[in-house]
Amino acid sequence: MIEFIVIVESGADARTATKLAERVLQEKFDWLDDDSLQYHFQWTGLQEGTEFSCWRDIRKIIDDTKKQLKYNKPRYLGHDSKGVPLKADGAVSIKILNLVRFLQKTRQIKAVIFIRDLDNQSERKEGLKQARSEHINKTPKLEIIIGAADPKSEAWVLNGFIPSNQQEKQILEEIKNKLSFDPCIESHRLRAISEKEPERIRNVKVVVEQLTGNMEREKQCWEETNLKHLRERGVDTGLTDYIQEVEERLVEIIKSD
Repeated sequence: MIEFIVIVESGADARTATKLAERVLQEKFDWLDDDSLQYHFQWTGLQEGTEFSCWRDIRKIIDDTKKQLKYNKPRYLGHDSKGVPLKADGAVSIKILNLVRFLQKTRQIKAVIFIRDLDNQSERKEGLKQARSEHINKTPKLEIIIGAADPKSEAWVLNGFIPSNQQEKQILEEIKNKLSFDPCIESHRLRAISEKEPERIRNVKVVVEQLTGNMEREKQCWEETNLKHLRERGVDTGLTDYIQEVEERLVEIIKSD
């Protein structure tokens, strides 16, 4: 079975990223429905039997693999093959890809999906791209998809939020008046870290909570909102780029399969 490795910050991010990817694939292939997806590929983590792996667990996963599978990880150099120092996340991403290359010996891993909150650190995305450049032309073929949420994955939720009743419309209008901009259209501007006043209203997590109230309502934002709408709103949050990466890289794998 073909595997797509998913590297995320949380289970919630994994659900968001994989569902969005499935919707993009289904848009491209009219024969690919919810029931048949499981027969063409599976979302997995670095360890067999898992559905995703978290960034915070990478060191432990590598250490466990060394013990269990006799994996000899390459020496860490701190720079790419051209001698350029690695940006934030570049080093750990290369370690992940080196491990994936080892796992490809016994598993049909065709792609790795990196999902990362930028958290006001644009260099994280640069580091991910450095890691991809180091591995993209190696064999066996491995597609590397980058989903860099700016500032956080909650911004993608807001991109997909469309008021469904009068109460939600009213809440959104109140938030827009406080911010002087629409948080669903310009969610990349919600960069506050604090959840205390007066910065609270500019915290993307707080705004999502005020607008949705629960996980089921959040899910509608990425599961039901039209992909065209998400592409249009997600230009500045990294969502549009992620959708495009799925179109360009995962679609080719399904075609060839």
